[in-house]
Order: sequence, then C-alpha cells, then structure tokens
Amino acid sequence: MEKLRKEDIPQEAFDLYDYYCHNKLDRRTFVEKLSVYAVGGITITALMSSMMPDYVNTRTVEPTDDRMQSSDYVMYDSPKGGGQIKGLLSKPAGSGKFPGIVVVHENRGLNPYIEDVGRRCAVDGFISIAPDALTPLGGYPGNDDEGRAMQAKLDRNSMLEDFIAAYEFLKNHPDCDGNVGVVGFCFGGWIANTMAVRIPDLGAAVPYYGGQPALEDVPKINAPLLVIYAELDERVNAGWPAYEEALKANNKKYEMIKYPGVNHGFHNNTTPRYDEPSAKLAWEKTIAFFKENLK
Repeated sequence: MEKLRKEDIPQEAFDLYDYYCHNKLDRRTFVEKLSVYAVGGITITALMSSMMPDYVNTRTVEPTDDRMQSSDYVMYDSPKGGGQIKGLLSKPAGSGKFPGIVVVHENRGLNPYIEDVGRRCAVDGFISIAPDALTPLGGYPGNDDEGRAMQAKLDRNSMLEDFIAAYEFLKNHPDCDGNVGVVGFCFGGWIANTMAVRIPDLGAAVPYYGGQPALEDVPKINAPLLVIYAELDERVNAGWPAYEEALKANNKKYEMIKYPGVNHGFHNNTTPRYDEPSAKLAWEKTIAFFKENLK
C-alpha cells in the first residue's frame, strides 16, 4: 500500500498519534478516533499504515559503515538501576580517543531509529552508547507498541540510573577521552535534562522535546544545554517558560531552538512526523554543539 504524504494527514491525526505514543490512548481508542479523519478517499488502513514507523527503509548508517570501527552490543553494570543493561556501542573509524555521547531512547526502548542515531554520532566522530532501558524485561521486543507497554511498567527514576551508569561506562572506556555529553528524545529528552542535574561534570546536554527537570534542581546544572522543541508540541512546550526563567535566574549556559511548523518527534525519520529540513538542521546544530563543548 502506498503511504500517504505528510501533507495528506490532518494535524488532528498527528495530535492523536502523540497521545497514543505517550500512553494517553490505547490502540483501540486511537483507531476509533483516527477513523474520523478517514475521508475524501483516505482510508483508516492508509492512515494507520502511514503513521506507524517504517524501520525497513529509513536507516541512514549501516552497522558495517566504514566510517566506524565497530557498532556492537555490550553489557554494562547499572547497580542503582536495572543491574546489567544492554547498549549499542558505536566507535568512529581512526585511532586515538574520542569524546562520547550517551544516546537516550524514547518511551519504547532501543528501537532501530535510536540505534541509527547512535551510529550517526559515531560517523560524526564520537564514541556513543545507546542503552536499552528495557533490558530488565528482556529488551526492546521488536515493535514499538509492545515496547511502550513494557517501558510503562518500569520506574523512570530507575531507568534514569541506567543512563547515568552508561555515562560512567562511556567516560571510563579506553577509547573515550573522558568528555561525555547526552542527547535524548521525548522520554530521553527528560533524561537528558535530568542527567544535567545529576552529573556535575557532564560535558553537554541536548534534550529534544523532553520534559523539564524540577525547577528547584536547576541550580545543580553545570553542563551547557541546547534545548530543542517543536512548535506544534504544545504539551511539552508548556513547561519551557518556567524552565527558562530558572535557567536565567541561575545564570546557566543554554540555547533554545523551537523549529516552526513541526510536530513532537520531528527528528524521527521513521514516521510521517519527520520534517527533513528541520531534522537535518537540528542535527547539524547538535553535532556542532557537542564538538564545541566536549573537548
């Protein structure tokens, strides 16, 4: 079946998808509400097919890409979190030590999109680790619906410890120069914000459309922040004014970029929420930010 263009999908359908992705609607209710927009020759089957992620045709960096030394799964210790956690460790080609990036997944585990982001970091010159916080439950199950259900069973503060442990693992890795930052998406954006609170020597944090940390914790932030939002993401954006006020009041180094006319998840190139021009520009800025601060 030919997929619909993003322009053919009503904004209201994207809003419903956002609620569905964040466990505010179950699948049955999502389909029922989505059916309202199956008009003018657009079928509910076409809408559903077009809005679900495509992991087959969207990979941008192959695991065997010669710009990397390797991209392999590892296990690392997370004693305050899930115990033993699986992650994808990707190393750039070349010799010497590299700055590091922890890549934090959305609310569905280490899916192919996040693995691809980890490899993108490597081809841009960073050693990266993309952990799977679903490891204690058996790991990412192969589809996002089950992944969301699994992640909803885990305590987010325990998962936070898994990503803090990933930072320690990467910082002490023999191929890392000790300068480590974090980038995270959605749930991972909250993790990135909160790692900036929890880790005094974090090199940089780039939260994409993520929830803000507790305002009383903002004074603890030392890392420079590149905060990325989507204009149409009213749910997450609502927390920004108070966060910015706290950052300013505490003289924190930050930059916020809100990309116009795009939805939550616009960086994720596997769904129709993807906006290629904004996503590419945001990623260029992300890499430049890490190169500036992780040295």
